[in-house]
Amino acid sequence: MPILRTVLEWEPELFIYLGDNIYGDTNDMAVLEAKYAKLGAKKDFFALRANVPTIATWDDHDYGANDAGKDYPFRKESKDIFLKFWNEPNPSPRRERDGIYTSHRFEDKSAGKTLQIILLDTRTFRDLPLELPLTSWKNDYVPDPDPTKTILGEIQWKWLEERLKEPADLRIIGSSIQFSHEYNGWESWTNFPRELLKMVDLIKSTKANGVVFISGDVHWGELSVLRPRDCYPLYDLTASGLNRDWDNVEPNRNRVGVACSDFHFGMLDIDWSGNASITFRIHDMTGRARVRKSLKLNELQFK
Repeated sequence: MPILRTVLEWEPELFIYLGDNIYGDTNDMAVLEAKYAKLGAKKDFFALRANVPTIATWDDHDYGANDAGKDYPFRKESKDIFLKFWNEPNPSPRRERDGIYTSHRFEDKSAGKTLQIILLDTRTFRDLPLELPLTSWKNDYVPDPDPTKTILGEIQWKWLEERLKEPADLRIIGSSIQFSHEYNGWESWTNFPRELLKMVDLIKSTKANGVVFISGDVHWGELSVLRPRDCYPLYDLTASGLNRDWDNVEPNRNRVGVACSDFHFGMLDIDWSGNASITFRIHDMTGRARVRKSLKLNELQFK
């Protein structure tokens, strides 16, 4: 995974793995554990982990099965293996409840600013969406308007509401699947439009300023923006292709700039000084920024 050497050259203060960290795809927990061990033994992965604080959530392939949700029969066993590999402390709230959702807070005392990072679990509680027959090369999921179907589940939604009520100057919500992009047939929040609207409504009702999303899953990188009524723009930086490229990038009218289908990684640059700002970037193997967008944090606030 040589791109991780490029990541290290930027000396990041934190690295977030957003899922599909391995391709487990098995009901055999010995196989799943062995695949984690194979990842852990890769020298580039080991070097990054040894030098940079790392946090993680999962997507379908490290959860256990392609596009799986709460129907996956080994989700509890898979969770134990996940938490062990990512060195989750014991005890921790993650170990005591269903799912692996969690949050972190980082304070810059000199600037008097707080960063909140929320990592969602889009697998453990997720209902299955409706599905049309597959075409020759892509998924054909369609939006399911059923208001009873969920991505996060009731308990995780309540937990998220409490997190959004906490004071913070910038909030990064990590979702393994895309949030702000245009519907394209692949797995994403667009498969559950009621859940997507619920997220927007929750941000509005809690008056949570400074929310941005980061996501993965698809094998390309892009910056998308959703512009809900009576809310500031909701940006979603998708970086998905540390060692996978992809030729068939989907159209996306919510895209800001271009898409990157080469090996790449995403970066959030936060500057607390003066009129605080955040810069979204996607870098390729050479370190060149293929996508770049800067915003003042006051652009991510309710009027």
